[in-house]
Amino acid sequence: MQYGLIGEHLPHSFSKIIHEDIGLYEYELHEVAKEDIDSFMKQKDFKAINVTIPYKQTVIPYLDEISERAEAIGAVNTIVNREGKLFGDNTDFGGMLSLIDKMGLELSGKKVLILGTGGTSRTAFAVAKSMDAKEIHKVSRVAKEGSISYEEMYEKHADADIIINTTPCGMFPDTYKRPVDLERFSNIEGVVDAIYNPLSSMLVQQAKELGAKAQGGLYMLVAQAVLAAEIFTDQILEEDLIDKIYGRLLARKRNIVLIGLPSSGKTTAGKRLAEITGRKLIDSDDVIIERESVPISEIFAKRGEKAFRDIESEVIAEISKENGVIIATGGGAVLRKENVEALKTNGIIVFLDRNPDTLIPTDDRPTFDAKEKIKELYRIRYPIYSAAADIHFKADCGYEEAGDAVYRLVNEF
Repeated sequence: MQYGLIGEHLPHSFSKIIHEDIGLYEYELHEVAKEDIDSFMKQKDFKAINVTIPYKQTVIPYLDEISERAEAIGAVNTIVNREGKLFGDNTDFGGMLSLIDKMGLELSGKKVLILGTGGTSRTAFAVAKSMDAKEIHKVSRVAKEGSISYEEMYEKHADADIIINTTPCGMFPDTYKRPVDLERFSNIEGVVDAIYNPLSSMLVQQAKELGAKAQGGLYMLVAQAVLAAEIFTDQILEEDLIDKIYGRLLARKRNIVLIGLPSSGKTTAGKRLAEITGRKLIDSDDVIIERESVPISEIFAKRGEKAFRDIESEVIAEISKENGVIIATGGGAVLRKENVEALKTNGIIVFLDRNPDTLIPTDDRPTFDAKEKIKELYRIRYPIYSAAADIHFKADCGYEEAGDAVYRLVNEF
């Protein structure tokens, strides 16, 4: 390996994609077991590497030189081999600073809580300090030197202005978790989540619902990678490269989710989107039918709507963990908030709003077997669809044409 990333578990890392987009070298993902890290570092069989969990502190004793920044933070994520001498640096600092700047978040004079005590927590502390935060508290499950417990946080620091999450809570595959309940804080202005998979964690979603500025760690990941590439190659890259790569990566990894009434053209539009983009189409109703081995009408008839909705929620939770796919949902999928939250973790939601007068009744759905029922269903669900949607598309066109239109709208979003 000449260039790459080392860590213990890397199957879902985006780093290879980012560095390949930078385009200056071939980049590998190299998993190293804990018992092998010593021999790996002593062999020095690389030109330059990035380092991730759990080795950001482990590698430090093997380095011949370390930057002041990395030394102050106490964590290294970038190592360059210079004629057998290892030089360590930390680009996470610049990455997190870039993310906070992009969010327009002001830390000066603010009380900041940092969740977690690992290498990224050290980086967050250094960034908050550099931005003149008034108070900075690290939060850990068990209070120890330099950190407070979650109990003390809720009791004494519920007036915090900013929360930075550096824990893995809410990270794939345990996507549907939050490290804290933001409703217990009275003054939250901003939430920074270092997690980038999913693209929008449950913590970020709750923060936005409460009116706070919030963003996940994808931009930070791209920024630190570009900064690392500059160190790898000893050159200054174009100023707007971070934004360009971030935009391309977000578009590549984000799901396109179609919602709307039954027969509104979600599956047909989804098939057209799949043709245009080359992405996989997942129809949640098809997944349910395959899993249960019976038609949806039979599930409704024999087991009732609640049983169907429970199955649907399980399916949506599963398929929403995918990246870069088209998801066509059932007509009632967004009736449960948990489904909307799941779909938003990696997706942009598009409401295909088709005039109910043009929709055809179907016998396999008892709520959709007559024109009058369709109109009533539209009246009831319209505000739910609208609230869930990131893009509201008036689908007064052919079903395949809707796919073309949605593609344009998503690219402009």
